[in-house]
Amino acid sequence: MTLLMGGCQSRWPTPPATNVPSIPVQSAAPAPFTGVARAANVSHWLVYADGVREHIEAARRRQGRAAARSTRAGAREPVGWKLEQHLLQQDNRRLREEVERLKNAVRRGLGQQLDQFGAADLRTRVDELTAENLSLQAERDDAFAKVKELTEQLNEAQDDLAAARTSLRRMIRTKNADAPVQ
Repeated sequence: MTLLMGGCQSRWPTPPATNVPSIPVQSAAPAPFTGVARAANVSHWLVYADGVREHIEAARRRQGRAAARSTRAGAREPVGWKLEQHLLQQDNRRLREEVERLKNAVRRGLGQQLDQFGAADLRTRVDELTAENLSLQAERDDAFAKVKELTEQLNEAQDDLAAARTSLRRMIRTKNADAPVQ
């Protein structure tokens, strides 16, 4: 399939890309100027205008050369070559899709294995941290018990000290009251 006037350059400003006519030609015979005008939905005089006519003639020559090349190439090719080529292209496409599918499956499998190894390591680490946490809680409880015991001993010692001071004061008063005044 050859395209006429697609991507032609002229001395006129280029219209927007959506308005550039591309005319598919199915036959090997060059397209007539009136056929190009009808397919492009333009006036017949436009296809004969300077600049446009040269582009159409160049496209017709390219179309003729391409048809001649394909005819010569077809004569050299074996009869079932095109069918064989088409079947091989389909096989290649199918194999590429299968390779992509298998690659994705391997990626998923490796990801799951990494997750499993990670989960086992995490379980071990969680168990270690739980044991360490329990050990630290036991140490904390022992420390609180020791603090409570020491606080009780301190309070008892302070009470004994206060009692000793009171007793000492009484004894000093009694001794001073019994002693002669000089």
